[in-house]
Amino acid sequence: MRQVSDQARVAAEQELARLREAINAHNYRYHVLDAPVIGDAEFDEFLRRLRELEDAYPDLVTPDSPSRRVGGKPLVAFGAVAHSVPMLSLGNAFSEEELRAFDRRVRGLLPGEDVSYVTELKIDGLSVALRYENGLFVQGSTRGDGTSGEDITENLRRVKSIPLRLGVGLSGSPRPASLPAAAGGVFEARGEIYMPIPEFEALNRRREAAGEPAFANPRNAAAGSVRQLDPAVTAGRSLDSFLYVVIQVQGRPPADTTHQDGLALLRDLGFKVNPEARPAGSLDEVIAFCDIWREKRGGLRYEIDGVVVKVNSLDQQRRLGATSSAPRWAIAFKFPAEQGVTRVRGIAVSVGRTGAVTPLAELEPVRLAGSTVSRASLHNADYVRDKDIRIGDWAVVQKAGDVIPEIVRILPERRTGEEREFRMPETCPVCGSKVVREEGEAAHRCTASLTCPAQRAEGLLHFASRLGLDIEGLGPAVVLQLLESGLVTDVADLYSLAARKDELIALERLADKSASNLLAAIERSKGRPLHRLLCALGVRYVGGRVSRVLARHFGTLDALMTAREDDLVAVPEVGEKIAASVAGFFAEPRNQEIVEKLRRAGVNLREPGGPRVGAPSSLFDTPVPAPAPASPLAGKIFVFTGTLLTLQRREAEELVESLGGRAASSVSARTDYLVAGREAGSKLDRARELGVKVLTEEDFRTLLEGWT
Repeated sequence: MRQVSDQARVAAEQELARLREAINAHNYRYHVLDAPVIGDAEFDEFLRRLRELEDAYPDLVTPDSPSRRVGGKPLVAFGAVAHSVPMLSLGNAFSEEELRAFDRRVRGLLPGEDVSYVTELKIDGLSVALRYENGLFVQGSTRGDGTSGEDITENLRRVKSIPLRLGVGLSGSPRPASLPAAAGGVFEARGEIYMPIPEFEALNRRREAAGEPAFANPRNAAAGSVRQLDPAVTAGRSLDSFLYVVIQVQGRPPADTTHQDGLALLRDLGFKVNPEARPAGSLDEVIAFCDIWREKRGGLRYEIDGVVVKVNSLDQQRRLGATSSAPRWAIAFKFPAEQGVTRVRGIAVSVGRTGAVTPLAELEPVRLAGSTVSRASLHNADYVRDKDIRIGDWAVVQKAGDVIPEIVRILPERRTGEEREFRMPETCPVCGSKVVREEGEAAHRCTASLTCPAQRAEGLLHFASRLGLDIEGLGPAVVLQLLESGLVTDVADLYSLAARKDELIALERLADKSASNLLAAIERSKGRPLHRLLCALGVRYVGGRVSRVLARHFGTLDALMTAREDDLVAVPEVGEKIAASVAGFFAEPRNQEIVEKLRRAGVNLREPGGPRVGAPSSLFDTPVPAPAPASPLAGKIFVFTGTLLTLQRREAEELVESLGGRAASSVSARTDYLVAGREAGSKLDRARELGVKVLTEEDFRTLLEGWT
């Protein structure tokens, strides 16, 4: 029996070796050569059989197994990795003259020597360092501050164009002669992780459909995807790579060869190298290469923002050396933002999920940076006024960062006198409610936060949140279905769902039990105290703390609704901005209708222990509750970045404010905490630069324990 078992194990070991070789070869063909020879179904069958055998014989799983590219446990945090050689930034050139000045500096430091260059496309992605030991991928890190970066090894294992073992190429092909040297000790290379444009566009479509914010550009999407604490998220993002330099071979710098030789070595070892790199014997050839790609870049499947020019000889590179921040032997020629001239056909306005009314320029279609642009955000009324943008104007437009369309300037010399000035609407174009601009704010907002269709989904989610009426089971997917089916048009309609249970059960995500649980949660929410209802209604500036103060002071919603601004300002902790917001909210007829529907549904409109209805003479003599003991958030400034999994961003900010802290939108030296969710971006980098304490979402919730 033991012999049969041993034979099965040997057979499994041999089959695993064959499967790994085949899968790696097909991965190489697909992700590096772009030349697959089998279909997805056949490839998936290879992977299925590999996992089946590895599950049966877990001790036979190898570090370079293709199964390590998917799944994996979420990381607690990213550790720090010290770079063996600093990852310096490149100096920039923005004109032909600046490129010629770079060439003169190089030749001046190498008098009498022949100098040749290599020109490469400057990929707009995230720089990474890769380390291999004895041929196996052991560590990957970000640039960080140049001397150390974040350990993102597990996430880089999910980038399929990065080999887990050096020398993995076409099945059956001879190993390159360079492999023994590279695989015998430490090998380190550097490159760029990027997101192809089609994958970026598909990702943004998925995020918008899920009600999540879109990424601004492919670089941000790539950086956010690589900095995921859950490697499975990275695995699902279709990232790619180009490697561009060898740093160490067997633990030593490369021998006296050329940069071109290094690129050839990277290709031999199975890395993906950008195919457009070219040698240039003179600066005129460099400039010609830059000119060609300035025109052709729109046809690429990935974003580039310039050309990198490097001295080809590694010996000359070493002798040229570097400044404290950049090598003297390389420079980045940055493309100017591509501009075009078009006409402003009209100015429309859109209403965001928080009620912000934003003007939008409708343009005659113009081709920019590889895509057709027909709209550009005008941000707010001040922006339109400051740039003097009129309907009918001719304007210079560009893509900011080659991604976001913007109007650079108008061309007044082309005006005919028929152009029309734009004015912000006084009523919401979606629901007809009043549009206001509060003092000190740039944005205009629709006042019907509860009934405006553009704001309903966000309003419903906030209404059901922990700070609001805490309706368990009413998440984004369910809210979307309730709105699309017409079962709910405002928050008060939630309380009529019990009479429509059959229709509720018919929704995709709600079976009988789920629907019953949701209806029970809605019924329980009727008894919440007034301060929870006030917070749930989403009145601007009325978070957890202010809602408690107002509810205790007025005692009933009726008393609060009839209070004048002067009465509100007299309440401790309520300033003019809050008072104006509260008074304006309850003056809106549509909001009054919602309150009446809530009353008829039996929702509680009183605060326990508050003043009795019908006792206006003593209304403002009611003492404000004694201050609670100081919470750990009191006086602290919080900034949130990325996607939170268990809280809405607005809910988290209001939790902070309800406990005496302050939520800010940007990181500064005064920030006490940055709470980093998934896909944290530039705010996280800024926080680290300033030494601001970074909390995970779990850390934040731990901080709140006992206070919410």
